[in-house]
Amino acid sequence: MSEAPKIDAKLVKELRDKSGAPMGDCLKALQESKGDMEGAFVVLRKRGMASAAKKASRTTNEGAVGTYIHAGGKIGVLVELNCESDFVARTEDFQELLRDIAMHIAAADPRYVSRDEVTPADLEREKEIYRAQAAASGKPPAIIEKMLEGKLGKFYEEFCLLDQPFIKEQSQTIAQIIATKVGKLGENISIRRFARFKVGAPEWTVATTAAPQAAAEEA
Repeated sequence: MSEAPKIDAKLVKELRDKSGAPMGDCLKALQESKGDMEGAFVVLRKRGMASAAKKASRTTNEGAVGTYIHAGGKIGVLVELNCESDFVARTEDFQELLRDIAMHIAAADPRYVSRDEVTPADLEREKEIYRAQAAASGKPPAIIEKMLEGKLGKFYEEFCLLDQPFIKEQSQTIAQIIATKVGKLGENISIRRFARFKVGAPEWTVATTAAPQAAAEEA
């Protein structure tokens, strides 16, 4: 398997400014297009990322609450998904997205909606663990910091809902499937909060954003 081509940070920023899509998605698009700006923009448009980002500042005060019960009633999820209008909230596309996200939460057990909700204390705890693991390997400090970045990326992917690969389509994150729906429905869509309960578990997960916001910005 060949390595992804190295992309200049200036190109990533330029594509970000042009499309409004998240930096991570801009980097991936440029890697896929081998550094071609127009080709990368097409990649973002196909995934709905460019159009989604343009709608990211719109207020999402409508929406719906969805539920999912799994494993014979052993796991239950409540999730609030927001959009701009009641009309879109009642569409089959929106309701399908709501069901898919609730099902995903039941299976993937995220702790946070997005990276922004990871508390400084939680983040510092993870960093200390990763630094200790890296230091034990005897690597020099510069390499340890690079290893730390990679570890944190894996942490976000494992525990932040918007960064998690969608269980029904592992090549797409939750943020990306939301962005695709934004492109199709023409309205901003955001995850407000969710709760996950498991029978017999000593704790349950309740995660929320500070205010309704665009999931596409969290990728």
